[in-house]
Amino acid sequence: MSSAVQLADAAIDIPSRTAQPAVPRAQRQPSVVLPAIGRLGWRIGKPALVIAAFLALWEAAPRLGFVDEVFLPPFSTVVQAGLELVRNGQLWEHTSTSVTRSLIGFTIALLTAIPVGVAIAWYRPVAEFLNPVLELFRNTAALALLPVFILILGIGETSKIALVVYAGFFPILLNTISGVRTVDPLLIKSAVSLGFSPLRLFQKVILPAAVPSIFTGIRMAASGSILVLIAAEMFGARAGLGYLITAAQQNFQIPDMYAGIVAIALVGLAYNGVLVAIERRLSRWRAH
Repeated sequence: MSSAVQLADAAIDIPSRTAQPAVPRAQRQPSVVLPAIGRLGWRIGKPALVIAAFLALWEAAPRLGFVDEVFLPPFSTVVQAGLELVRNGQLWEHTSTSVTRSLIGFTIALLTAIPVGVAIAWYRPVAEFLNPVLELFRNTAALALLPVFILILGIGETSKIALVVYAGFFPILLNTISGVRTVDPLLIKSAVSLGFSPLRLFQKVILPAAVPSIFTGIRMAASGSILVLIAAEMFGARAGLGYLITAAQQNFQIPDMYAGIVAIALVGLAYNGVLVAIERRLSRWRAH
C-alpha cells in the first residue's frame, strides 16, 4: 500500500518538477508585437520626419531672409495659393488633363513594350531584325524629338501622347528584355521536362520570374513620362500642369507656380505608390 502511495505521489510531483508554467498569450504578445510596431513606426516616421524637416526649412528660409521671398515664397503661402486653385477648379482641371494624357500614353507604351521585349529576348531572329532600329532611337532623348512630334502631329493631344509613348516605351522594353534573358535556365528546363507548353511556360515561369525587372522599367517609365509630358505642355498647350507652371511664371504668380510643382510631385508619388502595390501583389511568391 505504501509503495502505491509513493508512486502516486511521484506521479503527482513529476509535472511540478518538469513542466514549466504556461505563460498566458496576453503576456507573450508585447515582447513580439512592440518591436514590430516600433519598426513599422520608424519605417513610416523616418520619411515623414525628413519631409517635415524639408518643409520647415522651406517655410523658414524666406521668412528669415536667406532667400528672396518674392522668388521663393514660404510653404504656407504656396499652400494657400494651392487651396485657392482648388477652390476655383483650376488645379483639378490642369491635373486631370495631365493625368489623362500620361495614363493614355503610358498604357500604350506598356501594352506595346512588354510583348516586343519578350519577343526580342526569346526569339533571336526578331532581335536581329529590330536591334539596329532600337539602338538608334533608344539613345535619342525624347525631348530632343519634341519639335519633330509637333511638326508631324501638330500641337494638339496627339503629339503630347505620342511623346509620352516614346519616353515610356524604351525603359519598359529594355528591362523586359533583361528580365526575360536572366531567368534561371534550371527553371525553364524543369518546366519543359514537366511538359509545359510554350504558352504555359511563359505564363507560369518566364513572366513571373521577370516581373521584378519589368516593374523596374515600368516605374522608370512612369516617372519619365510625367516629366516629358510636363515639358511638352509648356509649349503649345492650353491646359495641364506644365501649362499652369509656365503661365504662372509668365504672369509672375510665383505661389501658383510652386503649387503646380507640388502637384506634379504628388502625382508622381501617387503613380509610384500604385505601381509598388501592384508589384507586391504580383510578386507575392518571392521570399522577402
